[in-house]
Amino acid sequence: MPVEVAGVRVPAGRAAEAAQTVCAEYADEALYHHSVRSYFFGAAWAQARGLGSGFDRELFFVAAMLHDLALTPPFDSHTLAFEEAGGHLARVFTAGLGWPAERRDRTAELIVLHMRDDVAPEVDLESRLLQVGTSADVSGTGLEAFAPSFVDTLVKAYPRQGFAPAFVRLFKDQAERKPGCAAAELVAGEWAERASSHPLDKRRRV
Repeated sequence: MPVEVAGVRVPAGRAAEAAQTVCAEYADEALYHHSVRSYFFGAAWAQARGLGSGFDRELFFVAAMLHDLALTPPFDSHTLAFEEAGGHLARVFTAGLGWPAERRDRTAELIVLHMRDDVAPEVDLESRLLQVGTSADVSGTGLEAFAPSFVDTLVKAYPRQGFAPAFVRLFKDQAERKPGCAAAELVAGEWAERASSHPLDKRRRV
């Protein structure tokens, strides 16, 4: 993994390396690239607002790498919403890193909250960054906040590779099996159409 993309850096250290390794091993390449792009979108959003030194970059990176792993067969839960299962996975993973309980809980919180209502950055910056990053990459929400040159560099480094239709299928599967989950609420609305017509995919076809 490049340590920097368009001026946005990846945190160094054992935790970040382990999270990246686990994500790359368990997610397919399209989902792995989504996780990485989500980090870069969120971190770039923070830096553009002068918040680059105001958030826990390691915590955010680990959460970004793990946030969708409960959509993969080894970690899928037949009873819990994927973000809740992902939170539990994050607590186990970070326990292995020796993180204290409070930091483990924070990692899980970021993953759960990325599927909830928007969090104000002044209340919980890291959670907001994961919401910003995933929203921009999945449905294009807020994409206009990023410089086209940054977006082009990011997508060149981590191509989408048919991410949108595959991700929509994953959410529809979650919605069918867990009708009360947040993914089901999105699928019931216009989310699938927005995700399937992502501006970046349109640009790549022109």
